Amino acid sequence: MALNGAEERVQEENLRRTLEPRKDAALFLAPARVGHRRKMNLKSERRGIHVDQSELLCKKGCGYYGNPAWQGFCSKCWREEYHKARQKQIQEDWELAERLQREEEEAYASSQSTQGAQSLTFSKFEEKKTNEKTRKVTTVKKFFTASSRAGAKKEIQESKSPSPSINRQASIETDRVSKEFIEFLKTYHKSGQDIYKQCKLFLDTMSHKRDLSIEEQSECAQDFYQNVAEKLQTRWKMPPEKVEKAMDQIEKYIMTRQYKYVFCPETTDDEKKDLAVQKRIRALHWVTPQMLCVPVNEEIPEVSDMVVKAITDIIEMDSKRVPRDKLACITKCSKHIFNAIKITKNEPASADDFLPTLIYIVLKGNPPRLQSNIQYITRFCNPSRLMTGEDGYYFTNLCCAVAFIEKLDAQSLNLSQEDFDRFMTGQTSPKKQESDSWSPDVCLGVKQMYKNLDLLSQLNERQERIVSEAKKLEKDLIDWTDGVAKEVQDIVEKYPLEIKPKNQALAAIDSENVENDKLPPPLQPQVYAG
Repeated sequence: MALNGAEERVQEENLRRTLEPRKDAALFLAPARVGHRRKMNLKSERRGIHVDQSELLCKKGCGYYGNPAWQGFCSKCWREEYHKARQKQIQEDWELAERLQREEEEAYASSQSTQGAQSLTFSKFEEKKTNEKTRKVTTVKKFFTASSRAGAKKEIQESKSPSPSINRQASIETDRVSKEFIEFLKTYHKSGQDIYKQCKLFLDTMSHKRDLSIEEQSECAQDFYQNVAEKLQTRWKMPPEKVEKAMDQIEKYIMTRQYKYVFCPETTDDEKKDLAVQKRIRALHWVTPQMLCVPVNEEIPEVSDMVVKAITDIIEMDSKRVPRDKLACITKCSKHIFNAIKITKNEPASADDFLPTLIYIVLKGNPPRLQSNIQYITRFCNPSRLMTGEDGYYFTNLCCAVAFIEKLDAQSLNLSQEDFDRFMTGQTSPKKQESDSWSPDVCLGVKQMYKNLDLLSQLNERQERIVSEAKKLEKDLIDWTDGVAKEVQDIVEKYPLEIKPKNQALAAIDSENVENDKLPPPLQPQVYAG
């Protein structure tokens, strides 16, 4: 594949860095805190994000690109390590089974030496021994059989069938890909017929292995890729270019049919990781290009268009069904990033410029199901694409960017811990660019936008203070009401109200005067004539 001048310089820079001594930094980032960078719109130099390019390679030193999902190994070395670990586990399981068997035999032999009078006790022991042996044998068998939980979750997954419209769309796409695959194989004649039979056999085999774990299904797919590629090279004597083209079509054919079974399966925690990454990115919405030392000036219209295209490409990755197509979206996004940096700096971009910008694009775009897409590519993509070439390099950088975002801290952004915590909790937002730092040719609309953002930030802070004071006033009123009610209750309890019975009616004033009869009659009013 032809490379332009900028990409050639990037490859030369990567090769130079690869030959440098390996640093003692953790693989695939510890959010880096090294290096000083050139000034952008800042008045002082800031430390930028830097990951030694040698750390993108397989930690076994084979020269291929590594991957965090493979613990820093490339696909080839990871499979070797995986097989070694698996064989070791099988050996340990067999040793455990043999030890359990010996313990059972010793227990049985000791039971034979007991007295015959204890036949009832012995029969109970035999029953207990048989049950225990059956249980342990079943446990040992589980070491070598697929998990029953996978089968149960498979039933749950099959019960949740997609909507008819989705099934219809998938069926149309599957038919289209099948026709294209058959037309492609016609140019290969006899070898094309053999390839088609191998693919049909693989799909039929995978249909009976749905209860296996996703790692085991991935292992089957990787073995199939390797066997077909070796067969095309050794038996049919195809040149590497033709083999690569055939492998791309094979991957497209089989993964279009397998997509709904192996992408983000319920037997994994991919969906949980997706939600965690999305939540993390939303919490980091306040991160600015200056904090990451991103060498991109979005005020330039061409650069702004490149940034929008890069975000569109990284989001579009989720709509693709084939791992190679998802990788193509990552590659297109990365090339737009390189172009944006080149236009801003008027010179080819370096690897140290690319990674911070990619992190910024991911933060700004917040791609859907990011972890699921990365895991899907890792598990079912043709391994040769991830180990070498542009696609492998850009994919490895995307994995680094996601890992950086997950571990982002105050020091990696050149912030104090107090400011970082305030930004994360939403108590405040980073201070916008001051008006005196604008260049003379900046658009007035941009200045007005930042001014409005400052006003909105101030209004938000005022509103938060008002709400806080209102809540405090409400609490004070509730406390005052409770206090008054308590005081009244205390007074009532201290001085209870006593109601005395009603007094008898008073007797007449002259009731006790015995000489009433001697009193003259009362005066009567008389009317006198005028």
